[in-house]
This record gives sequence, C-alpha cells and structure tokens, in this order.
Amino acid sequence: MGYTDFGEFMRIQRIKHNEIMSDTAKLLNVAIPFVSAVETGKRNVPDGWFEIISEHYSLSTLEQQKLLQAIADSKTQAKIYLTGATQSQRRVALQFQRSFESLDEETANAIYKLLNKEDE
Repeated sequence: MGYTDFGEFMRIQRIKHNEIMSDTAKLLNVAIPFVSAVETGKRNVPDGWFEIISEHYSLSTLEQQKLLQAIADSKTQAKIYLTGATQSQRRVALQFQRSFESLDEETANAIYKLLNKEDE
C-alpha cells in the first residue's frame, strides 16, 4: 500500500508521539478507513485538518510548512468553479480536463510556465 506525502508525514508524527491510526481518527473525528483513504491518496485531505494536526502535534513553523506542502502534493482531485467564467475560460478548463491524463512532461511544463508568466 503506497502512502502519499501526507500519509508519510502522519506516520512519522504517530511514531514520534507513540500513537496509532485510531488515535488520528479520534483526533480528526472520522473513521479509521477514512484516515487510511486520505493517507493513501484515495481522498483529499479535508479542510481544517491542517490546523488540528498542527495544534495536536505542536508543530514548528518548519514542520507546518512541510505539512502544507505534503497536503498540496497529496491532492488527488481539484475543483474548478466555472460560475462567472467566460466561454473561452470554460472551453480551456474542459479541454484541459479531457487532455490531462495524456499530457507529457514537456507540455505540462510549458503550460505551467505560460500560466505563471505573471509570477516571473
């Protein structure tokens, strides 16, 4: 069973604090299978977990940054709200969805650079 970056982070925290997955489930007020699904990438990390985990484990600023990055890297789904989008924006979003799985690394990097041109 493969764990996401978030799952690995949580396993390390549980080991450091002598906890098991059922402790995590109780902390987050969810069932053990749900925690497992999140840690293996079958579900996204729910909103609010960052704060609960950070407080419970008294995470340092660096550990909080690692947790945020692990949550971002572990995402398996993303939502795009098309309310208020122009027709062109809708076409781009839907075409991207249809083409996503067949994107090669070069094309993905080119799209990323194009979309982030304002950040440069």
